[in-house]
Amino acid sequence: MQRLLLVAFFVVSALTGCQFIGSSPTATPDGVTWIKTVSPPAGSAQVPYQQFELDNGLTVLLHQDHSDPLVNVDMRYHVGSAREEPGKSGFAHFFEHMMFEGSEHVDDHGKRIKEVGGYNNGSTNRDTTQYYQTVPANELERVLWLESDRMGFLLDAVSQRKFEVQRDTVKNERAFRIDNVPYGRVNETLNQALYPDGHPYSWPVIGYVEDLDRVDVSDLKQFFLRWYGPNNATLTVGGDIDVQQTLAWVNKYFGDIPSGPSIPAAEPQPVTLDANRFVTLEDKVSQPVLVMRFPTGTPETDTSTRLSVLANILGQGRDSVLYQSLVQTGQLLSAGASHQCGELACTFEIYGVGSQEQSLAEVRTLLRQSMTQFESQGVSPDDITPIKAMVEADNIFALQSVDGKVSQLASDYTLFGDASRLEPRLSRLDAVNPHNVMASYQQWVKNQPAVTLSVVPEGRTDLVAEPANFIYQRPDYRQVTDQHEADTLALRQTPVDFDRYQIPPPNGSVTVNVPIIYRADLDNGIHLAGTVSRETPTVTLQLSLPAGVLMEPNDKRGVANLTAQMITEGAAGMSAAELTQALDKLGSQVSVNPDSYHTTLTVTSLKKHLGETLKLVNNVLSAPTFAEQDFARVKNQLLESMASRADDAGWLSDQAINQLLYQDATFRAPQGGVADDIAGMTVEDVKRFYRRHYVLKGSQLVVVGDLSREHAINLANRIKPWQRAPEGYAQPARAVPRDYDHAQIWLVDKPQAPQTSIRMVRHGMPYDATGAMYQTRLANFNLGGNFNARLNQNLRQDKGYTYGAHSGVYGGRQTGTIEVSTDVRADASVDAIKELWQEMAHVKENGFTAQELTYLRQSSGQQDALRYETPWEKAGLIAHLEEFELDDNYREAQKALLQSLTLPQLNAQASRWFDPNDYQIVVVGDAARLRDSLRQLGLPVNTLTLDYR
Repeated sequence: MQRLLLVAFFVVSALTGCQFIGSSPTATPDGVTWIKTVSPPAGSAQVPYQQFELDNGLTVLLHQDHSDPLVNVDMRYHVGSAREEPGKSGFAHFFEHMMFEGSEHVDDHGKRIKEVGGYNNGSTNRDTTQYYQTVPANELERVLWLESDRMGFLLDAVSQRKFEVQRDTVKNERAFRIDNVPYGRVNETLNQALYPDGHPYSWPVIGYVEDLDRVDVSDLKQFFLRWYGPNNATLTVGGDIDVQQTLAWVNKYFGDIPSGPSIPAAEPQPVTLDANRFVTLEDKVSQPVLVMRFPTGTPETDTSTRLSVLANILGQGRDSVLYQSLVQTGQLLSAGASHQCGELACTFEIYGVGSQEQSLAEVRTLLRQSMTQFESQGVSPDDITPIKAMVEADNIFALQSVDGKVSQLASDYTLFGDASRLEPRLSRLDAVNPHNVMASYQQWVKNQPAVTLSVVPEGRTDLVAEPANFIYQRPDYRQVTDQHEADTLALRQTPVDFDRYQIPPPNGSVTVNVPIIYRADLDNGIHLAGTVSRETPTVTLQLSLPAGVLMEPNDKRGVANLTAQMITEGAAGMSAAELTQALDKLGSQVSVNPDSYHTTLTVTSLKKHLGETLKLVNNVLSAPTFAEQDFARVKNQLLESMASRADDAGWLSDQAINQLLYQDATFRAPQGGVADDIAGMTVEDVKRFYRRHYVLKGSQLVVVGDLSREHAINLANRIKPWQRAPEGYAQPARAVPRDYDHAQIWLVDKPQAPQTSIRMVRHGMPYDATGAMYQTRLANFNLGGNFNARLNQNLRQDKGYTYGAHSGVYGGRQTGTIEVSTDVRADASVDAIKELWQEMAHVKENGFTAQELTYLRQSSGQQDALRYETPWEKAGLIAHLEEFELDDNYREAQKALLQSLTLPQLNAQASRWFDPNDYQIVVVGDAARLRDSLRQLGLPVNTLTLDYR
C-alpha cells in the first residue's frame, strides 16, 4: 500500500513554518568565513545548519545532531556525466572509481574507513559526484584527512596499472548493471532518442565501452584539474560534532588546497520534439513494455511541481488513474507515471507492462484510453490532499537518519546554491490546485510529441506499438578532440606544512546508545517487544504472524506470498484504492511480507495518526475481502512475474543453489513459490491458509517510536483476536539436505550472456551468536566479507575480472550455507574460478595473518556506534533478538569473544569450512561458449536443468 513518490520535490518538501536565518556570526578560524546559520522553528522539516566558506572557495555545511555517536561526511563535486565531452562518456563515473585507489599520503581510502567501524561509498549521476562516509563520531578528523588528501594529492598516486584495472572494473559494472540485466538498456535508449547528439543528457552516466577504451591517464588528470577544485565542491558534515573543532580540522586539512579554474554555471537545456519518435528495443525479456517519455521544462518551478502532482495522481499508488483503470481490471500487469528532473531538463513518463504475447499497440491504446478517461473526470481537491499528507510524513521520516539529512543539504546546495529549499517548495506545493494540474497536463502531455519505446523479447518485433521511425546512429568519435585542449591545465601543488602521512588519532571515545528493550506477553497471544525512540514523532510497528513459507503444504508452494498480497486487496467493505487513500491521508504506510517462519505486517505512522492507522490495519487483518476477481488478477500477475524471473542471472544462480543443496520440496522451491502450484490454486486455498495461520497465538509485535512502554502495551492489548487459532500448532517444514563427496561444476545455460555468474556453495551451520558459525563468519571477513578482503582484491582490484567478489556465512534456525559469489566478464570465467579456488585453498592450508586479525578487530570494534540510529534499525535488532532468543547484551559477548580469539582458533575455522573441495560450483552463462573451457579445470562439468523456471 505504499505510494512511491519518485520526484525530488516530494522528497524534500516540508511541514510548516518559516526558517530563522541567524544574524550573529559564528566565530571561525582565519581563512574561514561564516555565511549564515539556519535555525528552523519547531515542527519544520528544514534541516538546521550553518554555512561557511574557505578562502579557496570550498563551501562547508555543518549540522549538529547529538542523538547518536556518529558523523556523516559528504563531499560533493558539481560534476557529473553532463559535464563530459561528447565521445568521452562515462568519465565522471570512471573518475569516481579512481578516487578510491589511494592518494599521495593514503594507501587505501576504504580500508582506513572500514578499520574504525565505518562505511563509505560514492555515486555519480548526471549532475554531481558524491563521496560519503559514516563513522563513529570520534573518527571525524580521520575522514577529513582522507577527503582532503584525495582532493589535494591524488594525481601523483595515479598509475597506469590502477587506471587500467579500474577501466576494466567500470566495464564489468556496466555489464553487471545494464547489459546483463533485463530492461537494463531502457533509460539509455530513451535518452538517445529524446536528446539531440551533444546534449549532456544524451549519453548514459556509466558511459559507452568504446569511449572508456579510448581515454588515457592524461584525460583523467585534466578532468581532475578542471572539476575537482575546492571551489567546485561542497563539504557537508552532520552528526555528533562540535562546530568549532570541526571548523579547525576543516581549515587544517583543506585550507591550503589551491582553487581550481572558475566553473561556469550549468545553464538549463530543456528539449522539444517536433513529432513522435518510435523506438524499438529487443531484449532478453519475457514481458513487453511500452514507455512514453515527454520532454517538459526545468526543475524547481511551478510547472515541475504541478507535473509531479499530476504524475502522482495518474500513476503512483493503487488509487491512481492508471492502476485503477488498467491494473486493477487485469488489462495490464503494471502501469504508472513519473516526473523526473535533472539539473538541466525534466521529463514526464508513462509506462505500461503487458503480459506475454500482448501487443504493445494494444498497451498504447489502453494507456491513451485511460488518459482520455482522466481528462473527462479531471482532478479534484481530494486527489491532492493525500499527496500533501504524504509529503508531510515523508519529511518527518527523513529526519530519522543523519546521512539522509546531510545528503539533502549537500544536494540542494550543490544544484541550487542554497540548502534552505523549504519555503519555495512549500509555497509551490500550496499553490497546486486542480485547475493548474489539468492545465499542466494539457500543456505538456496531452497530444504532445513523445519518444515511445517498445521493449519486446528478441525476435518479436511483431509486438511493437509502432514500427520504429528513429534508429540511433552514434557519431564517430574516434577522432574526438578535447574541447579544452587550448587551455590545458597545469598541475596545482598543495603545500605541506604538517605530516600528512600521520593518521589522525580518535578524538576520545564514543558511548553507544544501545536500545533499552521492554517486553510483555499479553493475553491476546501477542509477545510484545519494543523500545522508546523520541527523536521524531513517529512509530514503527512490525506484527509477525505464524504464517511463513515453511508452513505451506508441499503442493501449495507460494500460498503464503499469495495470501500476503491478497490481504491488502480490500477489507471491511473498502477496496484497495480506498484503503490506500485512507492511509495516504494519514501519511501512513503498510506492507505485508512473508519470510520462512512468519508473515510480517509493517506499519509506519506519525504518532498523531497512529490510532486511525491501526483501525485500518485491524480491518485489513480481521476482515479481508478475498474477492474472486482480485484473486484472479493477483494470481496472474504472480505467474507473469515468475515467467520473467528466469531472465535474471542472479535468480538462476539462487535457484540452482536451492536445487543442489536440498532434497525436500519446500527448501528446493524458489522464493515466492512454484508456478505450477500457484496455477492450480483457488481463492479457497488462500482463505484456508489465512484461517489457519493469520492468528495472534504465537505472534510477535515489535514497537519502536515515540511511545512509552505503557502506551505500547495498551495499544497491543486493543488488538483482539479476529479468529480462533486452530487446534494444534503448525510445524514448519524440515530441511532435507543433499550432500556431495567432491566438488563439481553445475552449468546453467543463459545464452549469449555477456557475463558469467559464479557461485561456490556448501552447507554451513545454523545461526549462533558466539559459537562455530559466528567464528566462521569472523574468519570470512578477510576472505570475502569486505571490500578489502582477498577475493575482491584479487578478482576486482588486481585482475579486473569483475565489479565485485564476496563470500558470506549465512545461518537460519535450521540450516546454513557458505557462499562465494561473483559475476565476471564471460572471457574470464575459467580464470576467475581458478583464482577463487586458489584463494580458498591457500586460506585452508595457511590461514590468515596476524595483520588480518588486527584489521578484523579494528573494523568490528566500534561498529555498534552506527547500528542503532533509525527506528528501522532498532526494530531489526529487536526482531533478531526475539527470533533467536538472544540476550540483550549478546553484542558485548561477541565483542569479548573477538578480542580473545586467537589466530590459531580463527584459522581452525578457515581450515574446516573454506576447503574448495567441499564446494559445489554453479556457473550461469552461455553454455555453448563455456562448456569446453570449464573442463580445463579438471572437475566434472554437469549441465543443470532447473526444476522451476
